Amino acid sequence: MKYGESAYLDLCRHVLNNGASKGDRTGTGTLSTFGYQMRFDLGQGFPLLTTKRVPFRLITSELLWFLKGDTNIQYLLQHNNNIWNEWAFKNWVESEEYNGPDMTDFGLRSQEDPEFKKLYDHEMETFKTRILEDNEFAKMYGDLGNVYGKQWRAWESSRGEVIDQVKDVIHMIKNNPESRRLIVSAWNPEDINPERAALPPCHVLFQFYVADGKLSCQLYQRSGDIFLGVPFNIASYALLTHLIAHECGLQVGEFIHTLGDAHIYSNHVEQVKTQLDRDLKDMPSLKIQSNEKESIFDLDVEDIILEGYDPHPSIKAPIAV
Repeated sequence: MKYGESAYLDLCRHVLNNGASKGDRTGTGTLSTFGYQMRFDLGQGFPLLTTKRVPFRLITSELLWFLKGDTNIQYLLQHNNNIWNEWAFKNWVESEEYNGPDMTDFGLRSQEDPEFKKLYDHEMETFKTRILEDNEFAKMYGDLGNVYGKQWRAWESSRGEVIDQVKDVIHMIKNNPESRRLIVSAWNPEDINPERAALPPCHVLFQFYVADGKLSCQLYQRSGDIFLGVPFNIASYALLTHLIAHECGLQVGEFIHTLGDAHIYSNHVEQVKTQLDRDLKDMPSLKIQSNEKESIFDLDVEDIILEGYDPHPSIKAPIAV
């Protein structure tokens, strides 16, 4: 079994060579495999891909957004993070308030029609500006519903209780590290319809494990966009493991990534082949600069420092919405 970035590249090769051709919710089409696992030894370096540049600041601000329990993209836009925009934008252009040009099937149309792409970009910039400058508009159209931050930090039980899963799991790691119940779930069956969450969670459950003074984490991800999404997921949960270990006074162990439907979109195949032709570089390292902050919930983006990252250039690809 290979570790680190080689494990990710093996996933890419496996799906290219053996993946089943499947349709999907977005209408794009995929090559897909079901059931795949990768392992990353976090003691050997931080698993941010080097065969293409992956924007670590976006990963950091998104994870801190989750950890704050936030579900509104205003925080992300304040950190120049645009990775959740499309889902909030869709809510706006499909609302009764929107009176601009027709944005039906805007994701596919913007990829195929350059003139429509200009129109789409203009409407998106208008939307982002209003989210940043108008708190009432942001409250109405910037909120994504019961997505990760809500489920992690404020899960609502059938008895009306609010459960802070992340705070609870930190408490258990500190006080009962032998527990086999060090689990956080984002999959709430009541909240997976579009009226309650913009996107049902893809990374649905993670579990921690403590042995020999080290904290390991295993993620189960029901659906993984191998080219665009999975590199983010690897780095995000590796970072989460570092943060929880830091909070609990432990070293980092492994991050284990288990995927359900792992797929390459049909319009990402050439990009994946380009990436596979590139040589690996040395993995970077991570530094957490917490200073006087008592909790990881108080951390800012500037407190998390990546050192020694020198990847190949980024490779652009369209997102399927």
